[in-house]
Amino acid sequence: MPAPTSPALIVTADDFGLAREVNEAVEAAHRGGILTAASLMVGAAAAGEAVAIARRLPSLRVGLHLVLLEDRPALPPSAVPDLVDAEGNFRRDLVRAGAGMFFRPSVRRQLAAEIAAQFEAFRATGLPLDHVNAHKHYHLHPTVAAFVLAIGPRYGMRALRVPLEPASVIRSIGPRQGRATATVMAPWSRLLGRRARRQGLLVPDAVFGLAWTGAMTGERIRALLPRLGPGVSEIYTHPATSDGFAGAAPGYRYAEELAGLADRETRRLAAEAGLRLAGFGDLS
Repeated sequence: MPAPTSPALIVTADDFGLAREVNEAVEAAHRGGILTAASLMVGAAAAGEAVAIARRLPSLRVGLHLVLLEDRPALPPSAVPDLVDAEGNFRRDLVRAGAGMFFRPSVRRQLAAEIAAQFEAFRATGLPLDHVNAHKHYHLHPTVAAFVLAIGPRYGMRALRVPLEPASVIRSIGPRQGRATATVMAPWSRLLGRRARRQGLLVPDAVFGLAWTGAMTGERIRALLPRLGPGVSEIYTHPATSDGFAGAAPGYRYAEELAGLADRETRRLAAEAGLRLAGFGDLS
């Protein structure tokens, strides 16, 4: 009989490229901690610096953090007028923006072009595409999901985050925030998971980060490590070297997340749990 495979853990930093403080944290958490992957915002202000960091860290697995809300598009705003506001930034009204994507053919055409442009921008970095996910999990929107599944494979997409978080594991650790959001997202996550697996994409068996978005502290990471089940788990985080940088989300505990990822006790517990720390590309 083949030897049993150790459970695999992917530890991801989202918003790579958002700011220098995020980029510095990604490098520190990978060099000295358990961080294995980062999700790049190709159009963000510090994306060029992030790419340079990734090039000197070949063991860091980098994927595309597709952005369709709140930041700037990869295409000129004039090419995606229905996706942006008067300042040329993506719209912030998730519901109205999502309705347009679903019902209006002109918006869908612009959406498809922008998604392809972000994949193209990632390919232009020369980095291997480790995985794909989206800011605010907007790839759960059925129209966005359809375009990602159609366009992504042309650019080498082999893995996709599907944010299904086991509630029982979270309850065993402590109170969870954002419970309503997770409940609303769950049916769409299951649907996306089925579609992605049918297409042959690698999808984690469990994803952690919904209940404690912006507050995935060292204490919580260390509590999760011995509770992870077999298969592939992903913990996604938002580390930065400080909490007050340009573009920071209010209330996020960026520096605490960095400290937790780099903590010696966190590394010890990951080893003690027999976890194989990896990126998606190491498993697919």
